[in-house]
Amino acid sequence: MKNHLSKFLAAVLLLLSISAFAQKPAAGKLWTVAKANAWYKQHKWMSGADFIPSNAINQLEMWQANTFDPATIDRELGYAEGIGFNTMRVFLYSLVWKQDKAGFKKRIDQYLTIANKHHIQTMFVFFDDCWNADAKVGLQPAPKQGVHNSGWLQDPGNRLTNTGETAMLQAYVTDIMTTFKHDKRILLWDLYNEPGNSKKKEASMGLLIKVFAWARAVNPDQPISAGLWDWSFEKLNAYQALNSDIVTYHDYTEEASHLKTIQMLKTHGRPLICTEYMARTRGSKFANIMPMLKKENVGALNWGFVMGKTNTIYAWDNPMPDGGEPKEWFHDIFRKDGTPYKPEEVELIKKLNGK
Repeated sequence: MKNHLSKFLAAVLLLLSISAFAQKPAAGKLWTVAKANAWYKQHKWMSGADFIPSNAINQLEMWQANTFDPATIDRELGYAEGIGFNTMRVFLYSLVWKQDKAGFKKRIDQYLTIANKHHIQTMFVFFDDCWNADAKVGLQPAPKQGVHNSGWLQDPGNRLTNTGETAMLQAYVTDIMTTFKHDKRILLWDLYNEPGNSKKKEASMGLLIKVFAWARAVNPDQPISAGLWDWSFEKLNAYQALNSDIVTYHDYTEEASHLKTIQMLKTHGRPLICTEYMARTRGSKFANIMPMLKKENVGALNWGFVMGKTNTIYAWDNPMPDGGEPKEWFHDIFRKDGTPYKPEEVELIKKLNGK
């Protein structure tokens, strides 16, 4: 009798545990190559840019309530629609969420509504190892004259050493992704921009692994990725490539070198999206790179859109202290009034996009 009772209780406990497990949302898994390619085929060829409105120096100024500017976003995404761009890559920021969770999500929805009106899908970026490591909410600094991205912010930057910061970052990623996990206006989640930059190298591996785990736990409808960018970072590159549903990457080199990158990454069998290219003074231009990307069926998102407070008309390593306009812009396509920097470039972009 005792033995039968023990078996009965064990069976009940097993059923309860199965039931409890079944009620939990299943964690996502890496998309199969077949699923990734089927997803890619459902979309037009992706072309666009990394976008921040011209009146924002960094991610905080774009998203904080006092400086969020739907009118400028609407106007400038109108420039994008006019040349046939259908995809924009946009950086979020964790401190805005920490400061005002509901308000931030409302502003994200506003942004997506504006982008969708212009027939543009959005690729959102969570973390970033580029440029300034210390961020403060509130009024942002004025641009440093003639200096490329003088106010751009790493996320989380130096805050990662703070007690409880990892838990906050997990809550941030989980909340944003859970809120928008079924939103068709979002094309893809780019989890981490250039991990290992700012001389961090493999020190960024811990957060990289965590953010992939957090994203898989949410299991969004959209694919997840983290772009490869420095070919000397073997461990980071391997993790990013082998855990991304869609392989994304950055390449600012000229055509022959960039094509070798594509040929190497195609060995994964997954769709490719170049999420950063086009640095005119380095030989990466619309005229030589964008047609090649289309021919290779690789998504094409250049860095920079409307010249503004980010100062990305100036090169990374060549500041102009007098603040004059460089003879050849490094990035960006339009002046603030929508006038193209180079009309022939805009005509080529329109042609490639069937406009």
